[in-house]
Amino acid sequence: YTNKATFLKSTNTIVTPMRWVVGTNCVSSRLPRYGIAGSTNITGDQVKKLDILSNNLVINMIKSSFTSCVLVSEEDDTAIIVEPDKQGKYVVCFDPLDGSSNIDCLASIGTIFAVFRKTTEDDPCENDALQPGRNIVAAGYALYGSATMMVLSTGQGVNCFMLDPAIGEFILVDRDLKIKPKGNIYSLNEGYAKYFDPAVTEYLQKKKFPEDGSAPYGARYVGSMVADVHRTLVYGGIFLYPANVKSPEGKLRLLYECNPMAFIIEQAGGMATTGSQNVLDIQPISIHQRVPVVLGSPSDVQEYLDIYHKHQANNGN
Repeated sequence: YTNKATFLKSTNTIVTPMRWVVGTNCVSSRLPRYGIAGSTNITGDQVKKLDILSNNLVINMIKSSFTSCVLVSEEDDTAIIVEPDKQGKYVVCFDPLDGSSNIDCLASIGTIFAVFRKTTEDDPCENDALQPGRNIVAAGYALYGSATMMVLSTGQGVNCFMLDPAIGEFILVDRDLKIKPKGNIYSLNEGYAKYFDPAVTEYLQKKKFPEDGSAPYGARYVGSMVADVHRTLVYGGIFLYPANVKSPEGKLRLLYECNPMAFIIEQAGGMATTGSQNVLDIQPISIHQRVPVVLGSPSDVQEYLDIYHKHQANNGN
C-alpha cells in the first residue's frame, strides 16, 4: 500500500503543475511571458520565457512531493539531484513545455514525462536516469490546445483525462484507448526532404502515390511532437522524425520525448521504432541523447520497417 500510495503521489505531483501551465499560457497575452528568454538549452533550442517558468514549476512541485530523487529536464544541462531531506525513490524525466517554438503563434504545446524507479541503493546520481524505456513505470503527456487533455499510462493501457476548468480537476473521458491498426495520415517535416534517407523517400512516395490505386494518405504536421503524436494516437497513421543527413542521430531526445511517447503508443497497441530497433529497448548513454523515431499504427509502422530493412540489406547493413 505504501509503495502504491507513493507512486500515485509522484504521478499526481507531475499532473499538478499542468493546471498552472494552462492558466499561465491563457493569460500570457496580458503578461510578459511570450518571447525568447535570450538563451539556448543544452540541445541547442531557443529557450522561451514560458519554458523557464514551466521548468521551474515542475521541478519545485516534484521536489516538494518527497517522491523523487533524480530529475532530468530538457532545459537543464545535467540531472537535478533532489536535496537529501526531500528524496524519494523515483526518477522523473520530462520536457516541461514541448513545442515551445509555437508559443507565440498560439499553436498547441504540451508537457511530456516518464517515471522510473531508482534501481540501486547508491546515492542518487545522473546514471540513475540512464534506463531503457522498458523500465518506465508511468508515462504521459498533457496537451494544451482547444481543451487541456492529459494522456497517461501506468503500464496497463492508456487513459485520457480532460481538465474541467470549473473544478480544476482532470476527468476521465477515454478508458483504455487503442490506436487504429492502420491509419491514413502521415506526419513529418517534409521541409527536410532533400536530406531524407532513401527509405523514407520511398515510403512517402508509396503513401502519396499508392500502387494499388487506393486513396493517398493525408499529410498533417504541427511541429510540436505532443500535438502530432496525440493526433496519431487518436486518428491512427504514422509519425516520423527519422535521421537525415543534417541530423544523423535524429533530433528528438530519447529520455523525455521518444521514450514516453513510445511507451504510450505501445500501450495503445501501436509500434515505435528507430528503424533498427524498438525505441523502448535502447540503453541510453547520455541524458540528452537523440534518436530517430517512427511510431503509430502497427500496420503503417511495419510497412515503413519493411522498406527500411530492404534498403539496409541492399546497402549490406
